[in-house]
Amino acid sequence: MSKTYQYDLQVKKEHLDALEHVNNVQYLQWVQEIAGAHWEALTKNKTDSYGIWVVRSHKIDYKRPAKQNDWLTLKTHVALTQGFLSQRIVKIYFKDTPTLVALCTTQWCYLDTSTQKLLRIPNEIQRLFS
Repeated sequence: MSKTYQYDLQVKKEHLDALEHVNNVQYLQWVQEIAGAHWEALTKNKTDSYGIWVVRSHKIDYKRPAKQNDWLTLKTHVALTQGFLSQRIVKIYFKDTPTLVALCTTQWCYLDTSTQKLLRIPNEIQRLFS
């Protein structure tokens, strides 16, 4: 699976922790935001109804500190879907460089919207990611 989605953002003062680096929780917020934006982009012209995604786990590896006014590029793709699980990768770079700031692997569960029970990821959704 390789459909990639990306956007750029600038680090603001409110993103920082006491050390003047981007706060760990902020990275997690960005990971969730780009996942949602990617999903919206994939499904915006679709009339089908879909289930919902919830996080099972996040793993973030911090490589370099980002500071106020840095420009970052966030890139995401779904690396794997199997059963009711999907693995999404988010890479955060300093904009216009190959320098990795953070790497996040998130495992998402696909749920039925009405029962909120686990639901096998339909082939149609798997095709959206590839």
